Amino acid sequence: MLKLAMALAGYPWSNSSSVVTNSDHTSHRKSCPFSTIAIVTTIFLFFSIGCVFLAADYSTRKPLWVNERSTAHMSKICQKRVLPQGSETLPRGIVKKTSDLQMQPLYGPREEQENSGTPKNLLAIPAGIKQKNVVNQIVEKFLGSQFQVIIFHYDGIIDEWHDFHWCDRAIHVSAINQTKWWFAKRFLHPDIVADYDYIFLWDEDLGVENFHPGRYLKIVRNEGLEISQPALDTTRGLRVHYLITARQQRKKLHRRIFKLSGGSRCYGNSTGPPCTGWVEMMAPVFSRSAWRCVWYMIQNDLIHAWGLDYKLGYCAQGERSKKIGVVDAEYIVHKGIPTLGGFDLHTSIPEEPVTHSPSEDSEDTNNQVSSPAAPGNDDRVNVRLRSAAELEIFTERWRDAVHDDECWADPYPEKIK
Repeated sequence: MLKLAMALAGYPWSNSSSVVTNSDHTSHRKSCPFSTIAIVTTIFLFFSIGCVFLAADYSTRKPLWVNERSTAHMSKICQKRVLPQGSETLPRGIVKKTSDLQMQPLYGPREEQENSGTPKNLLAIPAGIKQKNVVNQIVEKFLGSQFQVIIFHYDGIIDEWHDFHWCDRAIHVSAINQTKWWFAKRFLHPDIVADYDYIFLWDEDLGVENFHPGRYLKIVRNEGLEISQPALDTTRGLRVHYLITARQQRKKLHRRIFKLSGGSRCYGNSTGPPCTGWVEMMAPVFSRSAWRCVWYMIQNDLIHAWGLDYKLGYCAQGERSKKIGVVDAEYIVHKGIPTLGGFDLHTSIPEEPVTHSPSEDSEDTNNQVSSPAAPGNDDRVNVRLRSAAELEIFTERWRDAVHDDECWADPYPEKIK
């Protein structure tokens, strides 16, 4: 390397000796400036080439401390990531947390979920073949307003519904002698109905001549209602179970009532159900968020859901006196036809008490419900006895849950007024 540099600089050299000759001292002195420049240039070239190779090698091998820091940062991010239970071994992008009730074709092009015809809301009705025509009138009202329909057949009869044009578009679920709330707990999980804005969980004995789903939902959205129901028509001698559900003419909706005489009075300072923040269970309408909360409150074995109506305010996604209301502009008729376990009764059911006094010594043994036998009475009487027993159990469970949960604070601690 030294010899090469000397040769480039103009110095003579031989294999036998490294002594530099000075035969032409004058000439040598004149060439020194040029030789120095050549040496510096040569050294710079070697240095530059070496740097190029070093830089290329460095770009392919990041320092160890850089890799360790990056790995530690990603590890913290991944540890904070929350995945559905059971999906931890899957890449996040393949995990689908929710589903829907939209039917898909068996073959051919897949239906795009984003198209304009995709149902945005859900109508769920328990139905028996005796109320076939009434249910048809209800479904016909909803089909034109982007609703998915699911029918819960409690009598096991499905084939006789096929003469309706909408039958194949609806979802049919059959279980003998099961109630609306039994079906809802098992087939309307919040993750299954997560794509629907509103869930209508209605009875089958409702007249809808003066009801339009589209107009109803417009009012609900504009008023910010999370839980609601259409008002009940009280003309032609029709009675209601609770005064707050009765239609108030010339009003769009109401959120409270005033009852200054008789039992269970309601005043301007009343803050709880059934004076305000309350709907009845025959025709409730839930927002997506409210239904997620209500679903968790439904008990698996308490199939009549008595007592649930008094607790709906806890699922109102805000102050219950503002987020729960009865829509007067779109109203329905409750025909009062109890069909499960009984006969068709077209007269009104006697008004239920507003307040309940469950027995303090009732026992929830193994979470089972027993219905006292009533020999000689119609099965409908036994249904009522079962419902009353469920009310006591639900009340006791609520009381125990409040007592046991030290982290829970009751947003409505005052006594119901």
